[in-house]
Amino acid sequence: MEICALGERPPLGEVPEKMHAFLVRQDRFGEPESAWQREIIDVPEIKPDEVLVYTMATGINYNNVWAALGYPVDVIAVRQKQGEPEDFHAGGSDCSGIVWKVGSEVTNVKPGDEVVVHSGWWPADDPWVLAGRDPMLAESTRIWGYQTNYGSYCQFAKAQAHQLQPKPKHLSWEEAGCYLLCASTAYRMLMGWHPNVIEKDDVVLVWGAAGGLGSMALQITAAEGGRAVAVISDEDKRQFCLDHGAVGVIDRNDFDHWGLMPNTESKEYGAWAKGARAFGKAIWEACGERVSPRIVFEHPGEVTLPTSGFVAATGGMIVICAGTTGYNITMDLRYHWMRQKRLQGSHLSNDEQAAAVNQLVIDGKIDPCLSDTYTFDEIGKAHQLMRENKHPYGNMACLVNATELGQGKSA
Repeated sequence: MEICALGERPPLGEVPEKMHAFLVRQDRFGEPESAWQREIIDVPEIKPDEVLVYTMATGINYNNVWAALGYPVDVIAVRQKQGEPEDFHAGGSDCSGIVWKVGSEVTNVKPGDEVVVHSGWWPADDPWVLAGRDPMLAESTRIWGYQTNYGSYCQFAKAQAHQLQPKPKHLSWEEAGCYLLCASTAYRMLMGWHPNVIEKDDVVLVWGAAGGLGSMALQITAAEGGRAVAVISDEDKRQFCLDHGAVGVIDRNDFDHWGLMPNTESKEYGAWAKGARAFGKAIWEACGERVSPRIVFEHPGEVTLPTSGFVAATGGMIVICAGTTGYNITMDLRYHWMRQKRLQGSHLSNDEQAAAVNQLVIDGKIDPCLSDTYTFDEIGKAHQLMRENKHPYGNMACLVNATELGQGKSA
């Protein structure tokens, strides 16, 4: 078989020669809506530890906005320098689908299994991994579907077998395809950095709480017995956050001290400190008592980190996985060392963490927060909405081989 239409299933295990995929090429780097285009490409061969997944739906993540722009990294050029021959990027880092073909060494899944895919990718022969250490700290680790090719914007997605987790049976394909990258990233941030993990009644400050990452953090905090205080930038998001586990909500538009912190010896520092203290007081009001966050869930970076470092509790942790407002940071180190606070970077998750958060979804403790679903041919449009910050709350999905909404649910 040369190719099959989207939604047309060949016999289980039979793989066409070619497939439909959404790609970025270097000569069209730019705005996502034009950079991402549908093409027909060869179905890739798989290695002994890999699988092909018949992709039913995919999530949309900001990493492939960056891929479209070719900034801050040209992912195609990077892979070519590593010896990979493809002159395109076939992305997608969130996936639900059906195992279609397995490599000779794969034992954890079989053709026909319904799965979701987490985005932590690493070579099995990396010495760090072979030594039993956390693979996410291996130098060779990559983001599947961003730093690797043939992700979930492909009719047949290529992944490593260890990335696969069972699809929650109560979810549709689009619900199952949208959550695991954000959920597993949030889980590692909140539960992966002992001893700074959520304990009963701990306050967790969650920035960007109505987004894909923040909405997962709210629910994980609640599931683990903590108290999440949500930070929003639009009053329309308040009820969404309360409905997904927040004990209180703060609108950051009520404050104006954001950005790089002024020099501590300048007169402007006094105004900044006054704003930071007022924000801390808002946290107390949200909790109904004078208590500071044991964990600050960070990802904006440049404009918020000075305040995050200020308001975190003594012995608390500011954990950060991105810098959506910029990468240059300032902090008042007096509050950092005297209060013995921790600033921790975090990235994706390992298999155990992905399995743990996926189980919370299976158990009904986490809602994928699917906001809207688009067609396969709207993959570029969905990224453009994200690029322009016009996307709806929660997580977006695009159908791939699933041809109708609501398919894939079991009773």
